[in-house]
Amino acid sequence: MDISTIIGLLLGSIFTIWGILMSGELASYFDVPAIIITIGGTFASTLASFPIKDIMNIGKVIKIAFSHKENSPTDVISEIIKLANIARKEGLLSLEEYAENLDSEFLKKGILLIVDGTDPELVRNILETELVFLEERHNNGQKIFETMGTYAPAFGMIGTLVGLINMLRTIDDSSSIGPSMSVALVTTFYGSVLANVIFLPIAQKLKIKSQSEILVKELMLEGLLSIQAGENPRIIEEKLKTFIPPEMRIDYRNQLEREGV
Repeated sequence: MDISTIIGLLLGSIFTIWGILMSGELASYFDVPAIIITIGGTFASTLASFPIKDIMNIGKVIKIAFSHKENSPTDVISEIIKLANIARKEGLLSLEEYAENLDSEFLKKGILLIVDGTDPELVRNILETELVFLEERHNNGQKIFETMGTYAPAFGMIGTLVGLINMLRTIDDSSSIGPSMSVALVTTFYGSVLANVIFLPIAQKLKIKSQSEILVKELMLEGLLSIQAGENPRIIEEKLKTFIPPEMRIDYRNQLEREGV
């Protein structure tokens, strides 16, 4: 589980409820018509904005936001250097057996393309095309939550307008103005909370996770092409280090030597 996502959403909810309790009663912020307008309207407009297959995948998208399954760039570089050493000592064909034990389907596909003697330019085109469509699939998930973050405040405002219209219809009764205004404004509150505590933070987390995964796969791509070109593992190491911040860079070659690889 991605603990930062869980803690962030919990803290956002806790601080909001805490602020409400310090300034009033929680019950006064509960209004069924406002909930129906804000949540129902947001869902309906989002449904109208995307193909049904994308909406049906929203559960998987949410799971990604809360999961912590990702490859570390440093681990990937170490793996690539290990592959480069194997290819240098035993030849490219020896990588096929090694590829069977890899978890990454992207890395496995690249190795098999190289072993089959595929032209380097074609290898790059195939893997880059896969990256493009991977990023596009990720963007679809992000856009759903960004769209919900846009619609929620808008429907909150619509609910407020509905409440104001109803209030103006009974404006002759001065005792009802305060309660009616309170109900009118609570829909705007719902829309703002949903957008800024839930929808937009999840969209941002999905974006960061997507960028991280793309970076890892770009590392794999450059590493594989360097191995295919027969470059020295030390040169490959220095090339791949440029993809990551200085504080994450280590001497992978010495590390592998200590491990006996």
